[in-house]
Amino acid sequence: MQTEHLLADQMGLARAAILLSAGEVVAIPTETVYGLAGDARNGAAVARIYEAKGRPSFNPLIVHVPDADTAHGIADFPPEAETLAAAFWPGALTLVLPLRPDAGIASLVTAGLSSIAIRVPAHPIAQALLRLTGPLAAPSANASGRISPTSADHVLDPDGGLDGRIAAVLDAGPCPVGVESTIVGWPHGRATLLRPGGIPAETISDRLGHPLADHQPDPSTPNAPGQLTSHYAPQATLRLNAAIPAPGETHIPFAAPGPFTLSESGDLTQAAARLFDTLRRADREGRPIAVAPIPDHGLGAAINDRLRRAAAPRS
Repeated sequence: MQTEHLLADQMGLARAAILLSAGEVVAIPTETVYGLAGDARNGAAVARIYEAKGRPSFNPLIVHVPDADTAHGIADFPPEAETLAAAFWPGALTLVLPLRPDAGIASLVTAGLSSIAIRVPAHPIAQALLRLTGPLAAPSANASGRISPTSADHVLDPDGGLDGRIAAVLDAGPCPVGVESTIVGWPHGRATLLRPGGIPAETISDRLGHPLADHQPDPSTPNAPGQLTSHYAPQATLRLNAAIPAPGETHIPFAAPGPFTLSESGDLTQAAARLFDTLRRADREGRPIAVAPIPDHGLGAAINDRLRRAAAPRS
């Protein structure tokens, strides 16, 4: 298969919509990372997502929709979910909610669960495409377990990318947020942080008026995306909380200068936007990678979550 490189204009959007309606998979931009999209109602298209990524079929996918009205036709919303949707959609928040029996979503999307992960992205190109196609299942557009893509070039990277394995990539430049969405669910009747991400947990807690519950997922039976122990991984080994690199290591500093710094000024928003691209560039040096300590609050919690999974032993 030759992967088409589409510009994010009217012609590119129309071509992407045609491919998606035919059951093909297309990498699309969102404000968080590029997603590998397929028609969420087409089981064969969803199977192509899993096949292209090499993703285990027990790992559920996020469904992207253009607006909250569409989401209400797919999932049942408890009152707190209504509050969060009104506050943060469109945006980098995914809600895990009970799946409506008449939703028409392919069973592969939910990995057999009775819940569904759903999001309204804010990216204008994603919005325009979703209004042409309807609901799209879209995990990150990379080989399973590898570094997430924040540009079309990352999607097509010959080392761990999807060039030749997917129909097309819709190129809208770099993703402004740079880490995946925050995921919140109600697995035990209480709002629970299932994955830190592009909206800080503290911001969500403030909106709800109480802290989010913590969740310790079982990686063998995830109830939301992004819960596998080893994920977002470069080829090189990764050492965390390394203020000073050891000889032979490529260092990723924070709040300090350097060719691979996440942020010279210690800005967590900038660090999140740079994270995956910096990991890719450091990995190309062919040496072990050492990452400086990152504050574990706000977006730092999402950055540290990704780094811990990137540093975990590979299965």
